[in-house]
Amino acid sequence: MSQKTVGIVVGGLLLTVGGGPLWAQSMADASSGSLSAHADAEEQAGSKEDEAYERGTEALDEEHWDRAIVFFDAVVRMAGKKADAGLYWKAYALNKAGRASDALTAIAQLRKSAPQSKWLNDARALELEIRQRSGQRTSPETEGDEDLKLMALNGLLNTDSERALPLLEKFLTGNSSSKLRERALFVLSQSDSPRAREIVVRIARGQQSPEMQETAIRYLGLFGGDASKQALADLYQSSSDVSVKKAVLQSFMVSGQKARVLAAARGEKSEELRKSAIHLLGVMGAQPELWEMYQAESSVEVKKAILHAMFVGGGSERLTEVARTEKDPELRKAAIHSLGVMGDRTGPVLLSIYSSDPDRDIRRQVLHALFVQGNVKALIQIARTEKDPELRKEAVSHLSHMGSKEATDFLVELLNK
Repeated sequence: MSQKTVGIVVGGLLLTVGGGPLWAQSMADASSGSLSAHADAEEQAGSKEDEAYERGTEALDEEHWDRAIVFFDAVVRMAGKKADAGLYWKAYALNKAGRASDALTAIAQLRKSAPQSKWLNDARALELEIRQRSGQRTSPETEGDEDLKLMALNGLLNTDSERALPLLEKFLTGNSSSKLRERALFVLSQSDSPRAREIVVRIARGQQSPEMQETAIRYLGLFGGDASKQALADLYQSSSDVSVKKAVLQSFMVSGQKARVLAAARGEKSEELRKSAIHLLGVMGAQPELWEMYQAESSVEVKKAILHAMFVGGGSERLTEVARTEKDPELRKAAIHSLGVMGDRTGPVLLSIYSSDPDRDIRRQVLHALFVQGNVKALIQIARTEKDPELRKEAVSHLSHMGSKEATDFLVELLNK
């Protein structure tokens, strides 16, 4: 082998053995530099995408639709992580700008380019809105997504109610989910169509979709006019089901039919229904009517229900009168308890009753009422001045459970005596 050849071979060996790490390091450095440059480029692209998306969102907030279209179109062209969101918002802005056809094109592009996008449902809803507003016929029954079905039905009810009503009724009587049935009933309840009201009334009577009966009754109270109110009154008179009648009473209350609730509270044979009606009168603030009923009532249980209704309606004056003057001790205790639950504002009244009433049971009830309202000052006052050892112990016991600094300081004071 020639000297030259030997030199070449030795040189090659040196490169392979001795020079290998240097060569590898050189290659690694080159690769690292390439990756770093690529990462920087990606970061720059992502930053530009974020900026365009943010500016597009700001334009939407300011209702500058044309500007929003430009920025979201830029997001789409960058083909980054937000391309699908950019397409949806571009379609949204196009629609707002009155370019319905271009909006539908953008939606079609989204469906084709991002078939798994989380924005597809929103895009489909937007498409339904655009098509319905432009007078195109849509078929809610063919939609797979329940929310989209209801969106389609809502739009259809506004544009073609005669076609929408049978479909809504079909959803109510078919194998649709409970969510879809309730939403369909809700849509029907808000319609001004006499036929829609007939369907809701039929369900409220239990003649169709019985599992939706109480929901229909509630919706008649929420959205109904005079015809719906009369339908509720007829249903109350004709039904013997207590739960149905309770639901009707609730709807009477919601729709402001105080006279009908009052009639039930006064004349209903079922004590359970009477109590329900009385409670609703409290919610309605019917204090004069409740007081009139209280004075005329003979049943202690019903009178207790009236006292509770007065409490619900904030009638502290009448409760104070009962707490001071009622001859029946159970009713006095019930009134005192309600005064306690009403908060600090009734504290002076309770203290006055405590100091003026000799009945130990009544005084115990006052102590409990003061504890319920968290009236530390009043209980400390009683604990300092009460001569009856049992009542004093009870006041101290209540204070020991109140956890306030003032109560704790008083207990320490007692221990140091």
